[in-house]
Amino acid sequence: MVTIRKATERGHFDHGWLNTYHAFSFADYYDPQHMGFRSLRVLNEDRVEPGQGFPTHAHRDMEILTYVLEGALEHRDNMGNGSILRPGEVQRMSAGTGVMHSEYNPSQSELVHLLQIWILPDRKGVAPSYDQKAFPDAEKRGRLRLVASREGREGSVTIHQDTDLYLTALGSGQEVSHSLRRGRHAWVQIARGSVKLNGQLLEQGDAASVSGEEALKLTGVDEAEALVFDLA
Repeated sequence: MVTIRKATERGHFDHGWLNTYHAFSFADYYDPQHMGFRSLRVLNEDRVEPGQGFPTHAHRDMEILTYVLEGALEHRDNMGNGSILRPGEVQRMSAGTGVMHSEYNPSQSELVHLLQIWILPDRKGVAPSYDQKAFPDAEKRGRLRLVASREGREGSVTIHQDTDLYLTALGSGQEVSHSLRRGRHAWVQIARGSVKLNGQLLEQGDAASVSGEEALKLTGVDEAEALVFDLA
């Protein structure tokens, strides 16, 4: 079964410095029908104005992934990490026993457009850690590129959960397929452009949960980028 979650159905807040959409309940957005999907707890699409950002705050017992679509994001944390995240790069922070961090748009002229993803860990109390890796467009073009997994397979970032995250970039008519093992589920998020998922149209910001299907087939309608979560 494929259940579509339209972009316009998400929670939405415009705070001036932050224009944000929530696929699942988050902060002041509460929808008991959308509390997450499997281990995927948060999927926010954020646009942060120049020179603005999230001041230092705490997290614990959460796997946090960030993917920048446009602009740049500056990260700092109490583990001593400081970096700039740009399009094509995936940031992973395992909050574990607790971490303090900040995320800012360092530009004075361009906004930053990003996806913030939280995944529930398979166990609590792990040591906090951080990683950041680049995945060039050529590695995603017309194929599914694994970018996060429990074992860090194929050069992906490592997360503490039985979840695989893939990125794909598709042109018009390009197709990719992904088999789902028995008992597995999927969440497909459209980052830009439009695709057909098993024949159903998904446009920018749309998503779909998938259960009880043997395979996914994504076909580019126009120039598009999508995230595919393979979930236990």
